[in-house]
Amino acid sequence: MKTHSLLSLTVTLLGFLSQCLTRLTPRVSFPMGSPGRHLTRFNSHDVSNTTTLLLSEGGDMLYVGARDALLALDVSHKDAIILKTKRDWSPSDKDVEQCSMKGKKMADCPNFIRVLQYLNASHIYACGTFAFSPRCTYVDSETLSMSINPDEGRGRCPYDPYQRNTAIIVDGELYTGTVADYRGNRPVISRHLSEGRRVDLKLDDTLGWLEDPTFISSSFIPDEEKIYFFFSEVGREYDFINKFIVSRVSQICMSDIGGQRTLQRRWTTFAKAQLLCQADNELPYNVIQDIDTLPPAKGASADDTLFYGIFTSQWSVNSGQSAVCSFRLSDIKSVFSGNYKVLNRDTLQWSTRVQEKVANPGECGLHNASDNALRFVKENFLTDDSVRPVGRSLTMVSAEHKYSHLTVQRIQAANSRDYTVLFLLTESGYLHKAVLLPSGAHIIEEVKVFAQTQPIKSLKLSIPKVNTERAIYSMCPV
Repeated sequence: MKTHSLLSLTVTLLGFLSQCLTRLTPRVSFPMGSPGRHLTRFNSHDVSNTTTLLLSEGGDMLYVGARDALLALDVSHKDAIILKTKRDWSPSDKDVEQCSMKGKKMADCPNFIRVLQYLNASHIYACGTFAFSPRCTYVDSETLSMSINPDEGRGRCPYDPYQRNTAIIVDGELYTGTVADYRGNRPVISRHLSEGRRVDLKLDDTLGWLEDPTFISSSFIPDEEKIYFFFSEVGREYDFINKFIVSRVSQICMSDIGGQRTLQRRWTTFAKAQLLCQADNELPYNVIQDIDTLPPAKGASADDTLFYGIFTSQWSVNSGQSAVCSFRLSDIKSVFSGNYKVLNRDTLQWSTRVQEKVANPGECGLHNASDNALRFVKENFLTDDSVRPVGRSLTMVSAEHKYSHLTVQRIQAANSRDYTVLFLLTESGYLHKAVLLPSGAHIIEEVKVFAQTQPIKSLKLSIPKVNTERAIYSMCPV
């Protein structure tokens, strides 16, 4: 079954919340077909692998990146999702044959669209795996017509449809986290589509700035003029027998244009820190699964921006459990402005020792810095401290459900107070709506999305002008 669903949810339940709720058991459960939670679906027999979603600013048009196709769906109607336009974008028979000759399964050789971002008011930038030879194209947002000559997609889109990636366009430039080679051994964070005096940039890959990462998300903070990337990777700073996975936040400055001699066409502002989702005296939930940004309340400082993430654990004692942690931008900035670990270039071992700072790693405006300063930031890019969650505690923990995706919203309830609401997808295909109260997190409702248990791969929250939300999600069939 291939399907898209649009869920209309009201916020009236917040007015009836009881402080006596203490367990993470849904207060109300809506089975399939329940009139209390009407599901509107879009079905098409020739559309599959719909894992990349782009919602228009007004929330009335949903662009869907699928296998060998790009769709524009009108989601402005309450009881219908209407296919406005569909554009095929598939490799030639020769492309597929070459992909197969390289040892890849035929099922993995179509074009899986993995990047969809607004380039400007009239065009979308799209990238696909294209038979393990990634390509990108400019798409007219009204007609879905594509540029005749596609761009080379290396470093912009993964080769493998199963590899996670992230992409964001800011001021016409594309910032990506993906792999830049066929075998998937060269992870890179890079900038593309730069014009004029701006140059495309990527990481210097001589010192292992990234260690087998799984990219999760990226976020632009306008007041900071920085892009933050979220991912998990092997923590080389830990000397364990087994590979220890850590969750990271990294940052780059949009003003970065590389060094004049050292780090030419390379980031001079890349820095990374560990995100520590951990309760006192317990093992950490160390593997990030998804993250969403909650902008500050009206009138508040940008430093109050919050990032809510889902984390799981590689440890068997926490197997099957999920935790949600939130991180404040001010805490992330504080860690990046602190001390950094030192990498021994001979042993490639990290250590913590007091040293004279030749430059401040992660600081914007280093393009005119001396070669000595740039060598310093090149080798000192891992912060000494970790970013700890708000309140140094977990937002919520679920032993019953393993969550895969989330989105977050701040809403005003009937009592005129603001509440933070999380929309969480379980791996078994349920949507949970949780509200965060001073007494803890409470799941106020769950909705069964599909009759048969199956994973949901994407989630977007549309907030129309009326006092309702719409959760839009995509299922990739097993």
